[in-house]
Amino acid sequence: MPSQPSKTLETFDNPRPDHDYTIRIEIPEFTCLCPKTGQPDFATILLEYVPDRQCIELKSLKMYIWSFRDEGAFHEAVTNTILDDLVTVSRPRFMRVTARFNVRGGIYTTVVAERRAPDWEPTTPVALP
Repeated sequence: MPSQPSKTLETFDNPRPDHDYTIRIEIPEFTCLCPKTGQPDFATILLEYVPDRQCIELKSLKMYIWSFRDEGAFHEAVTNTILDDLVTVSRPRFMRVTARFNVRGGIYTTVVAERRAPDWEPTTPVALP
């Protein structure tokens, strides 16, 4: 049976919870519907996070993202919904969702939403020459 859209997100144990490291996932085929016109909105979603105990399983993420294709949603709302759902299941040290929507009516929209665990401090990045 072919895969179906799903709101169920799955995780797996972080193989290195003793390390701070960043996972970046780019999803270039996000689609939802404009709640005003019913026309499709297309976006690239960039997910960046520092996992704590759980990492997000990619196939479930794909099916989750696919589940928005027939839903009406404002850009700001859907970006924050995605962030909230991902934070709820994975409880990362840090997570950022950037949604870069394609042009509509001559306007590009990018929405950035992020959450940080209250007790987490990022490590200082190394600046290489």
